[in-house]
Amino acid sequence: MNFLAHLHLGGPRPEQMLGSLYGDFVKGDVAGRFSAEVEAGIRLHRAIDRYTDSHPLVLAAMARLPAARRRYAGIILDVFFDHCLARHWQDYHPEPLSVFTARAYEVLLRTPDLPGRLAAIAPLMARNDWLGSYRELTVIGDVLEGISRRLSRPEGLLGVLPELQALYPILLADFRSFYPQLQGFASQWRPPV
Repeated sequence: MNFLAHLHLGGPRPEQMLGSLYGDFVKGDVAGRFSAEVEAGIRLHRAIDRYTDSHPLVLAAMARLPAARRRYAGIILDVFFDHCLARHWQDYHPEPLSVFTARAYEVLLRTPDLPGRLAAIAPLMARNDWLGSYRELTVIGDVLEGISRRLSRPEGLLGVLPELQALYPILLADFRSFYPQLQGFASQWRPPV
């Protein structure tokens, strides 16, 4: 799962939202480094990643990608599944996507000392509405190309958009089967609101 799904699954309170994003930017043991709620969000983020990476539905979806993409299939699906969530947001959350993302951006922008690269990208994320723009499949292609620039072998993500378009109906069905299970998993980790 990518940024939008982690924010959605992490919980609505500001510290839960922060923890759900920090999981991508904080490494190692988190005990005592953050508030208890942020630490819990980081742990939930890591648990979501483990659950997703080993889930049979996700493994089957990854196997649908061409063999040359398999090494990068996890990254591709994480971003594509965020697209599916953004595109069908109303099926998974009562609040409009634009309201949810505005709240997430507000939390990020008013938080001093964001960890690592998150401090640099948070203003860009808010200014360019990264989370809301995931609705557009062409944006997903751009996101994957951006990620490729940080890889030692970028060719694994370049030009993947036509393949995603060809597989779109079946990968969307995979997402729709998997995401409710992931929501159930995440809700068991979070304390009730």
